[in-house]
Amino acid sequence: MNIRTHTCGELNINSIKKTVVLNGWVNTIRLHGQVIFVDLRDRYGKTQIVFNSEGYLEDFEQVKKLSMEDVISITGKVQSRSEGAINPDMTTGEVEVMVSKMEILNEAAPLPFIISDRNSAEEDLRLKYRYLELRTDELQKNINIRHKTYQAVRHYLAGENFLEIETPVLMKSTPEGARDYLVPSRIHQGKFYALPQSPQIYKQILMISGYDRYFQIVKCFRDEDLRADRQPEFTQIDIEMSFVDEEIIYKKMENLTHKVFKEVINVDLPKDFPRLKWDEAMDLYGSDKPDLRYEMLLQDVKPFTDKSEFNAFKSSEIVKGLVVLGGAKYSRKIIDNLTDYVKKYKAKGLAWMKVEDGYLSGGISKFFNNDLQQELIVKLKLKNNDVIFMIGDDKELTQVALGALRVEIARIEKLAKNDIFKPVWVTDFPMFEFDADANRYVARHHPFTAPSTNDISELETDPLSLKSRGYDLTMNGYEIAGGSIRNHKPDFQEKIFELLGMDKNETKSRFGFLIEALKYGTPPHGGIAFGFDRLVMLLAGTKNIRDVIAFPKTTSASSLMDESPSSVSVSQLSELNISIISNKD
Repeated sequence: MNIRTHTCGELNINSIKKTVVLNGWVNTIRLHGQVIFVDLRDRYGKTQIVFNSEGYLEDFEQVKKLSMEDVISITGKVQSRSEGAINPDMTTGEVEVMVSKMEILNEAAPLPFIISDRNSAEEDLRLKYRYLELRTDELQKNINIRHKTYQAVRHYLAGENFLEIETPVLMKSTPEGARDYLVPSRIHQGKFYALPQSPQIYKQILMISGYDRYFQIVKCFRDEDLRADRQPEFTQIDIEMSFVDEEIIYKKMENLTHKVFKEVINVDLPKDFPRLKWDEAMDLYGSDKPDLRYEMLLQDVKPFTDKSEFNAFKSSEIVKGLVVLGGAKYSRKIIDNLTDYVKKYKAKGLAWMKVEDGYLSGGISKFFNNDLQQELIVKLKLKNNDVIFMIGDDKELTQVALGALRVEIARIEKLAKNDIFKPVWVTDFPMFEFDADANRYVARHHPFTAPSTNDISELETDPLSLKSRGYDLTMNGYEIAGGSIRNHKPDFQEKIFELLGMDKNETKSRFGFLIEALKYGTPPHGGIAFGFDRLVMLLAGTKNIRDVIAFPKTTSASSLMDESPSSVSVSQLSELNISIISNKD
């Protein structure tokens, strides 16, 4: 093999008359009798190479046998293309290489799908042959965006005096929230490590250790039910700082986000990110990760439904409405489909009315007299051909269901543009929620988040009324980062564990080393973790997180390429003192 002198995306008019060596994959082949045109590809781009039987020095029949994705090395002279043959869509489109010699480095078997058309195969087939899908232009672009994001993050944080410090991958199991992935110990039989769901405790201990600005780009693991934007192993930009408050963290993280978007995709984000309290976000958008690219706010319609003759909403804690401009075009079938959609979010149904000729019609309109209709039309600024959807139930159920409908209608109406980015901080989360099934309080963020009070007695009197010092950075309907100011005093941390249903023995067993560490001069501290994969997903303009991870898992947490997870030998299990009781597979 001749070592390449240039990449396939490098040649231009300044290269004319140079003799070059290119190595790459056969991307396309066009036969024109005794002249054969090939687009040769590598990750840098494509170059048109030309085989002419008159000038080619080797066996021309071998050239005729070339197949897509064969790997070849060619030697030839760069020449300009004729004016009519210039390709403005290629960076090398003004030139071509007249080939004098070729070496076939490896032949490709018949392809399971067309590399140049990613949509020619279902996702499962593409995941099975992931090494082929990674050759596609789209994934090559995405992986390059991922690389640039790594570099921009590291450059910014290093410039702000953050130290990049690695934390253990094998750690103590402290289950809280998602299930841990467990790793059995061969040496300590019957005992297990856990893979980290996040480096939360370690980064707090680093603050106790005096490393006041820490970060790492780290793998985390959660054994949970998956969605399109989740993976069992994922990457975080993990950040922690001492002697800070929320305002310092907001500013530093806004600057980081500005830098990433500018350097990676040349987008200027707003100078200061807006903020919404959790209560406001839920009330206006029905989501704690609101998409601000479009309006369509949730509106309070309970004063109107209470005055109507529609009794189904009379006992509801709240009734919310969603106005869809021009939505009167929706057929009954579409409305039925939307009704089924909100039922996934535990809504009992979906009430609706359309505006026609200045009055409400269809749906539950017959329960609203003319005066009440006009009052509602004026208050909500309804216009002809609009439709209003309504849900009434418990507060959070109503907000979440109608918020999900808002997102679905925005998808149907194509209201959310991929090239618009609307960041917003969501703050003042509830500190706790009550799990009736478990009969205990549950932390909204995680148990290390500080409450909004400095009075420990308030933790006991009315926990559900307390706000936390947690915050999320959201963008375009996704949470891209979440964090909080932490509990730096051991008595506060112990009291929160107690409220979460842990007795002293359980607290000591699971978190005793952290409580002990907090006693030795812990500085006030706080931090945040960016979902790196989700951030790159936004930068790349895709809605599938698997598109920005080199080797992702399916939603059933399996890898179709290497067939993991897989069975292991009896001898391996025996070394770990493990036996399989039953195997459903």
